[in-house]
Order: sequence, then structure tokens, then C-alpha cells
Amino acid sequence: MSRWIWQHPEWPRFGWQADVLAPLLRDIALAQGRLLGRASASDAALRVEFNLDTLLQNLINSSAIEGERLNVDSVRSSLARRLGLKADVRQPDAGSEGLARMVWDATTQLDAPLDEVRLRQWHAWLFAGDDGFLGQRIRIGDWRGSEPMQVVSGRIDRPTVHFEAPPREGLEARIAEFVAWFNSSRGDVSLDPLLRAAIAHFWFVTLHPFDDGNGRLTRALTDLALAQGEPQSIRFYAMSAAILADRRGYYQQLEFAQKLLEPEHSIDLTPWLQWFLLALRTAIHSAEAQIDRVLDKSRFWQQRRALSLSAEQVKVLNRLLDGDQPERGGFAEGISAAQYQAVAKVSKATATRHLADLIAKGCLVRLPGGGRSTRYQIQWQREHTDLDA
Repeated sequence: MSRWIWQHPEWPRFGWQADVLAPLLRDIALAQGRLLGRASASDAALRVEFNLDTLLQNLINSSAIEGERLNVDSVRSSLARRLGLKADVRQPDAGSEGLARMVWDATTQLDAPLDEVRLRQWHAWLFAGDDGFLGQRIRIGDWRGSEPMQVVSGRIDRPTVHFEAPPREGLEARIAEFVAWFNSSRGDVSLDPLLRAAIAHFWFVTLHPFDDGNGRLTRALTDLALAQGEPQSIRFYAMSAAILADRRGYYQQLEFAQKLLEPEHSIDLTPWLQWFLLALRTAIHSAEAQIDRVLDKSRFWQQRRALSLSAEQVKVLNRLLDGDQPERGGFAEGISAAQYQAVAKVSKATATRHLADLIAKGCLVRLPGGGRSTRYQIQWQREHTDLDA
């Protein structure tokens, strides 16, 4: 009995409820416009930094979805070199270079047609430097073997099969069908580019053409489709970050969409498409907030470029400007004198003197409270306009 969506007689002729998705598509179009407007308001150097941060976040989070941790500094250096920025690591490892080459190809070579050779090359880059034990376990740069491709959980004697990919026999023909659709659908004016990206994601992960790395390659392919739809190679939002934030929902939606519950009905991808669009909207909103933080930080230093500040004061101010980004050491609730002392690595007396100086120079403001609970936060200056005259 047919059990999986790829066994449906109409596969891969997908359908969806346009009226359900239309409001989300409108919201995302507006959000994309706002995001591009914010980014365009910054100088070229900041836009390159935004792009670097987005590419890095996509790689880090895409690997984290699969439970893998990357050498962030090494990957960042590999990406920075391609963007013409200073690299922190002189010689990144082979794995970082491979990942950077894959994401760079996926987000900059927008007009290069997708083909089987390109997909296998991505796979080889994805596992660059892993030619030891892993290379004996999986076929790097080639399609998967004849073993059944299943995702299972539970007891060995009573496993629960969450997903089963199409059999190895005929896989090349299925991949060729997908590639032909991916290339031709870019020019299909009746298909929204965002829906095209969501369909490509679902279709490719369903094929599961490799022994390993299918999820990460699928998300790279999704980035390519999104970039082609805008179209611009500069990336300002990280879709993988939004997927990681709801990883459980991501896998649940994919599993639900894979199961063929009503074979007599057409293939309706509405629930998956809706989840994908909601995650995309979240990614864009997060990018808007990040760009606002960076622009605020840039304006802060521009307004105070004539001030004479110590290296310790600059360090603490940057930590405060990072605000609600705990991964960057930010202090969303302000900083105390003791915390200033610890961050700046100065004595208690010096910390007190530095804080008083920063208040006097309009960099910090003292928050309500007293004694040891006293905290200090950034003093923002309002932009002067003709209405202020």
C-alpha cells in the first residue's frame, strides 16, 4: 500500500491553497522591502558586514540543526576572504574552506544552471577534510548507495519509521526531473519565487539523494532559490537560523507532509508552505532588528567621533551597544560598576572614574537605583531635524 508522498500517482504535481498563503506572501514582500531599505541606508562597508554575518549564521545554524558544531572563527575567515575583508584566521581548515565554497557558490552564482555535477560538487565541499573514517562510511560527492534510506526512532525490534526516501533504483531520473524543474521554474511568472524556494526545499529533501548531508545541502539549495527570487547575491537574513529556532516544528512539518494519508486526493503542500513562509518572515524580522542594532551602533560612534576615550571605555561601550546579544557579551539590562571592572579589567577606583567620565561625556546614563544595584546604560542622542528648530 502506498505510504509516502513520492508514491502518489500525481507526484510531483504539488498543489496548495492560494488564499491561505496570500496574506503571508504579502507580509513577507513588505518585510523584504523594509529590510532592503534599512540595509541600503547603511554604507557599503556595513552592507558587506551584514552579508558576512548572514552567510556565517546560515552555515552555523544549518549545521546546528543536524547537531554539528563548526569552528566559527575558521569559517568566518574563509567567508571574509571571499568578501574582501580581513580574515581572523590565517589558514582556515579544509572543512571551513569547503563550507565557504559551497555557500558562496549557492548565493553568488545565481545565473549558473543547477545540474547534477554542481550538486555533487556541493556535497564534496560539504565533506571536505572528512576523507578518513567518514569517507569510508559515505560516498562523498556521489549519490547514495542501494541501502534503504530511512529516518527511524524507537526500539530496534519495533522501530518507528518517520520517513523513507525513494528507492535507489531510478534515483538519477528523479534528480534529473527535479533539476529540470528548478531551472525552468525560475522563469515561471505564475509561481511565486518564495513558494518556489519552499517547494524546492521539500522536493529535494524528499529525494534524499546522498548518504549524508541532505539537510544542509537542501538549505543551501533553498538559499540559492531565495537569492534568485530577489534577485541579489547579498544576503541580509539567515533562513537556517529561523529553522533552528523551531527545529522540532521543522521536522514535524516535513514528516507530516511526507506521509500519504489520502492517496485519492491531490498533493496539497499548504501546511508545509505555510510553515516555511512563517519561518522566512521570522528570519527577515530578525535581520531587521540586527541591522537596526548595527546602524544604531554606527550612529552612536559617528556622533561621538571627537571624544577622547580610553581603550577600556570603548570596549565596555561596544559590549553595551551589543545590547540583547548575549552571544556577543551584551548587557541588555545595563552594566554595574562591578561588571565594568570585570569587563575592562581595571581597579574599582578606575571603574568608578571611567563611569563618571562616560556620563559627563554623554555616552552613558545612570539608571534608577542606588548603591551596588546602580546600573548604567547607553545614552542615545536624538537625530537633529528641521522640526527641532
